[in-house]
Amino acid sequence: MDSNYSAIPKGSFVELQMQNEPHDFRSQQKSLLSDDGNRVNHPKVIDTDDVDTDVDVDLDDCTLVLSKPNSGSGVSGAVFNLTTTIIGAGIMALPATMKVLGIVLGIFLIILIGILSEISVEMLIRFAVSCKARSYGEVVQIAMGRTARVLSEICIIVNNAGVLIVYLIIMGDVMSGSVRHIGVFDQWLGHGFWDHRKLLVLAVMVVFLAPLCVLDRIDSLSMTSAASVALAVVFVVVCFAVAFIKLIEGKIEAPRMSPDFGSKMAILDLLVVIPIMTNAYVCHFNVQPIYNELEGRSPQKMNQVGRITTVLCVVVYASTAISGYLLFGKDTEGDVLTNFDRNLGIRFSTALNYIVRVGYILHLVLVFPVIHFSLRQTVDNLVFEGSAPLTESKKRSLALTVILLALIYIGSTMIPNIWTAFKFTGATTAVSLGFTFPALIALRISQQEESMSLSRVEKFLSWLMLILAVIVSIAGIIGNIYTIQSSSE
Repeated sequence: MDSNYSAIPKGSFVELQMQNEPHDFRSQQKSLLSDDGNRVNHPKVIDTDDVDTDVDVDLDDCTLVLSKPNSGSGVSGAVFNLTTTIIGAGIMALPATMKVLGIVLGIFLIILIGILSEISVEMLIRFAVSCKARSYGEVVQIAMGRTARVLSEICIIVNNAGVLIVYLIIMGDVMSGSVRHIGVFDQWLGHGFWDHRKLLVLAVMVVFLAPLCVLDRIDSLSMTSAASVALAVVFVVVCFAVAFIKLIEGKIEAPRMSPDFGSKMAILDLLVVIPIMTNAYVCHFNVQPIYNELEGRSPQKMNQVGRITTVLCVVVYASTAISGYLLFGKDTEGDVLTNFDRNLGIRFSTALNYIVRVGYILHLVLVFPVIHFSLRQTVDNLVFEGSAPLTESKKRSLALTVILLALIYIGSTMIPNIWTAFKFTGATTAVSLGFTFPALIALRISQQEESMSLSRVEKFLSWLMLILAVIVSIAGIIGNIYTIQSSSE
């Protein structure tokens, strides 16, 4: 008998897509992505990886779609990618926050913000999976509409572009030096063309960053992410070891244990450092892409990834913040990496300085493409909505990569230092992406869908994150404005 149907290849499986789904909150989704990255213009996909198979579905209202088995990254690869998203340039500003907050309050906030960030990530995954959303913007649109999605994607673009600009600033500071610090190349080779900071950063971008940024899948970066995490750990171990040796030898001044409220400037600094610490944990824009490519994905498995990552980041952040502040005290720079151009007062000081600075530059080179991946995807979703995915349009992907890298490079030549960048992104886009939007998503969707209602504890935590986010944002913006006015005077 003739048939228009063909046999399903061995090793593949079938997805059911709803054709006549009732009009509810899920119908706000315009399109989704199938497991192989292709867009599916239906509001719902039945996927046994994400939902309970005991669902009352009328098969006459479904179509069959052939899909490939999910063969993405494992838990370790996902942990490396998520950790790489978090541990970037933000770690360089943490010792300076300790100088303002003091050891006790600083460590408390590192732990508290880490815990709240992990809770918001788990909420985001829970509702994104329930709603079949495949990106941060999609779950925001389902909860709050199209306008909120556009706003969230603008926040991702501003935040990620700001972070990548900071990476280039740090690379320039370390390699070419700054007003108060000597660059690595000057120490090695003396003065030369490498003193031209802009030219050196451009060369690094073209030779090292661009080839990694053109990759079109985030799981392709798992190995580079693992290497970047290892380099970050080397940085932390060296800092901690040097600080411990100097502490034993009695060469370290007593650190401040509590904040300084003795002057107006100290209070203003206090207002702006908390948003900077908030910025250090923002990874939410990459959570969904990492989940999409997680092998045998499930919310429970992604929660495991998130918790391992949070513990790792809290340990790394606390160790770096304490050791960096103990080493340099009141002279701690906003970018602590620039402090490592001086004699540390121990044996092999010069070699350790080079290991710290060069190792962390390599770390940033490997982190850069992970953040750029999310930036490129978000720009594509915002500007080319409804088009084929970037994996199917190499020309568009390459064009976006070139344009974004050019704009990021130009931005790095205009912003004076990383402290300035982190103060503004931390108080605006970072706190919105990390806490405001996830809390609003949880509160809105739980009201619209009874099956996803929040417990009392979850509702309390959602409101707590929302209130804290608003307070931190307002305080940070006010602090930034007064700091600018004080500097101009």
